[in-house]
Amino acid sequence: MYDRIKGFRDVYPGEMAARREAIEVLEGTAGRYGFREIATPALERAELWTDKSGDEIVEELYSFEDQGGRHVALTPELTPTVARMVVAKQQELSKPIKWYSTRPFWRYEQVQQGRQREFYQTNVDVFGSAEPAADAEILAWAADALTGLGLTGEDFEFRVSHRDVLGGVLEAYEADVDVEDAIRAVDKSDALAEAEYHDLLVEAGLTYDQAAEFADLIAGGDLEEVAEFADAERVDAAVENLRNVLAAAEDFGAREYCTISLETARGLDYYTGVVFECFDSAGEVSRSIFGGGRYDDLIESYGGQPTPAVGVAPGHATLSLLCQRAGVWPEEAVETDYYVLQVGDTRPTAARIARELRERGHVVEGDVAGRSFGAQLEYADSINAETVVIVGEQDLANDEVTVKEMESGDQLQVPVEGFPGDHERPTLADLE
Repeated sequence: MYDRIKGFRDVYPGEMAARREAIEVLEGTAGRYGFREIATPALERAELWTDKSGDEIVEELYSFEDQGGRHVALTPELTPTVARMVVAKQQELSKPIKWYSTRPFWRYEQVQQGRQREFYQTNVDVFGSAEPAADAEILAWAADALTGLGLTGEDFEFRVSHRDVLGGVLEAYEADVDVEDAIRAVDKSDALAEAEYHDLLVEAGLTYDQAAEFADLIAGGDLEEVAEFADAERVDAAVENLRNVLAAAEDFGAREYCTISLETARGLDYYTGVVFECFDSAGEVSRSIFGGGRYDDLIESYGGQPTPAVGVAPGHATLSLLCQRAGVWPEEAVETDYYVLQVGDTRPTAARIARELRERGHVVEGDVAGRSFGAQLEYADSINAETVVIVGEQDLANDEVTVKEMESGDQLQVPVEGFPGDHERPTLADLE
């Protein structure tokens, strides 16, 4: 008996059907916004992450030396990969570049609610536009995707911030502050006790009094107060940009889902501007559902031309937790339109009926195991077949087949040559 590896999940047909339905909503919404689907490799050179984050990040990767002596890793996120792809064909690609993809990623980290070592995300990115409208379109796509899944504004909220607001306020202190470390502390603040949060800010270079003052100022979320405190062009510009993004989000129909939250920081260092995270409004899903933001410097850091970029990446595990909490997760069950049941030596006719129903786009199953009438009917019920078409020797002797609706139990004998006929979805009402 072999056990699966911790942090990796088996997904059986019922759950997979629900996941596929959700993915189709996410991807269908992206397609309507003009995002184009891409496919990316599961394996990359580990330097794609170690060059930016240091060798210590290897502990979080599934990395190894391949047979060619290359240090490679299973991709833990998509952003560096798409940055590499943009750099590779930057001169050929029309701007803005709007891409999406759905795929698995791998991180060696602690398994917890909504977080596995193998996980799936749908990534949506815009490259080549610094306009607030690009940020707003990402917010609008996310809102439309969530409402397309059946969620409402009472179920989720986008907490929106700007990295330069935090950075500018920190720089206003007359102290040697490690801004990135301080921003990482802000990013963790929701999960920490106040004293622990302040300790991290002190470790980043603030005094205890400054840490308390900074924490209170940021928690207040008052843009005017923050700008007045910092008295810096960087903060003024960031506040203006944030307001412009929210104004565009209003025009795009997403502003109602957005709340200014300066404690939203996003932990990754490559974020440069507006950032946001989606949370369960009811608080039952304790962690962020997903997040995104602007990363204007990343393409250039990978050797490309300066290229502004903004994106978002809903993780399917946390998104399913939110949908389940709100009661809108698709039913985890397989669906079958027709089961063609054979009794006796009737395969040629049964196969012809199944082919014609499939040609109309229906999900159709038939017997491939030589089972009895009762066993086939039981199987049809187990796969949620809506309709069973019984092709029996006695029926065919009368030039008929029997059509049975499983929910009601009603059935009807119809001419075999007339079935399925011209009907796109033959039902008893059509056939009577």
